[in-house]
Amino acid sequence: QELFQEQLLTGLPVLILSIVVHEVAHGWAARSQGDPTAAMLGRLTLNPLVHIDPVGSILVPAMMMLMPGGVIFGWAKPVPVNPRNYRNYRRGDIIVSLAGVASNFLLVILFTLVLAATYRLSLAFPGPISVWVTVARMADTGIFLNLVLILFNLVPIPPLDGSHVFYHLLPPGLGARYRAFGQYGMILVFGFLFLGGFRLIQGPLMFLYNTATSFAALLG
Repeated sequence: QELFQEQLLTGLPVLILSIVVHEVAHGWAARSQGDPTAAMLGRLTLNPLVHIDPVGSILVPAMMMLMPGGVIFGWAKPVPVNPRNYRNYRRGDIIVSLAGVASNFLLVILFTLVLAATYRLSLAFPGPISVWVTVARMADTGIFLNLVLILFNLVPIPPLDGSHVFYHLLPPGLGARYRAFGQYGMILVFGFLFLGGFRLIQGPLMFLYNTATSFAALLG
C-alpha cells in the first residue's frame, strides 16, 4: 500500500505531463503543416484536464502499478488532426506523427538534466533530503517513462505513430491494405501488449535508460 502510494505520487504526475506534451506536440506540428483542427478545438494547451482520458490516463496506470514489476504506462485523448489540410500530405503526416516522439525525447533530456541537478544540489544542500529523493525519483521515472513512450509509439502497428511513417515506405497498394488495419487498431495494440510486446523493446529501453542515468550521474 505504501509503495503504491509512493509510485502514484511520483509516477502519475510525470505520466500525465509526458502524454499531454506528446499530444500537444502532435497538434502544434499539425498547425505548422496547415491543419488548424487541434487549435480550433482548444487542444493546444498543457492543461491536463483537456487531454486526460479517464481510462488511459488514470485507471490503466493505477492498475499497472499494482501488477508485478509496477511499470506505469498510459495515454491521453488523441489530439484530432485532419491530414487533408496539410500543405504536403506525405511530409505533413510524417512530421506530425514523429512530433510526439520528438517531444518525449526532449523530455528525456530535460529529466536527465533535472536528475543531474538533483545529485549536485543534494550535496550542496543536504538538509531537505526527502525532497531531493522525491525529485530524483520523479526525474528517474520521467526518463524511463518517456523512453517507453518513444519506443512503444515507434512500433509500426496502426494507429501508433510509427505506422504513419512505415505506411509511406510501402508501395501504394500495399500501403492502403496496411492502413486498413487501423480500424482494428486498439485490438492490435492490446494484442501486442498481451503477447508480451514490451519485451521486444526491453533491450533498447534498458540500454537508453542506463545511458541517460549514467550521464546524469556523471554530470552530477
